[in-house]
Amino acid sequence: MDTKYKKLIVLLWFALALTPFRSVAADTGPKPTMDFTFVQGIPGQPVSILSGTLFECEQSDCSDAKPLVTAGPQHFSCDAAACSALAYGFSPYHRLEIQFSDGKTRQSNIFQTAGFNSIYKVTIRPDDLLVESQFNPGNLLPTNYLPANVVLLLCACLLCLVVVVVIVIVVVVSRRRSKNQ
Repeated sequence: MDTKYKKLIVLLWFALALTPFRSVAADTGPKPTMDFTFVQGIPGQPVSILSGTLFECEQSDCSDAKPLVTAGPQHFSCDAAACSALAYGFSPYHRLEIQFSDGKTRQSNIFQTAGFNSIYKVTIRPDDLLVESQFNPGNLLPTNYLPANVVLLLCACLLCLVVVVVIVIVVVVSRRRSKNQ
């Protein structure tokens, strides 16, 4: 066998050895978030957050409440003054349960998901929490729900349309000028 063919066969075997047999998939898309800012609504010494749980509910009365499961990037976490959540997808209804430095555990009202990146104000009251959705202009943009490639494609199509319109205008104007002369 010719040396040239032997090298080609060895090269093909080497390429085959480096080829992965299982495809690898990664979840790289955007994930919805929730940010909770706490406001003191009780007189006296300010309280801080010790820990908390975000309950997810499919029913509007939260009778089927389950804590948000920590899985991969999905989580619910709190620091002394705020909490945040990131998930693969949120249920439509939620309830917070937060433990505070005054020894009390307070539950919130049932609230709905406000958008893809939701912002909430949580008022700490003597016996419970009041969660109110805050305006987030980012939720008005549909690009939050579209992959970046789709947005890029739409922008490229728009740019092509503008270029075609400019070319048509130039051609029409030049033809009119040539007819008038």
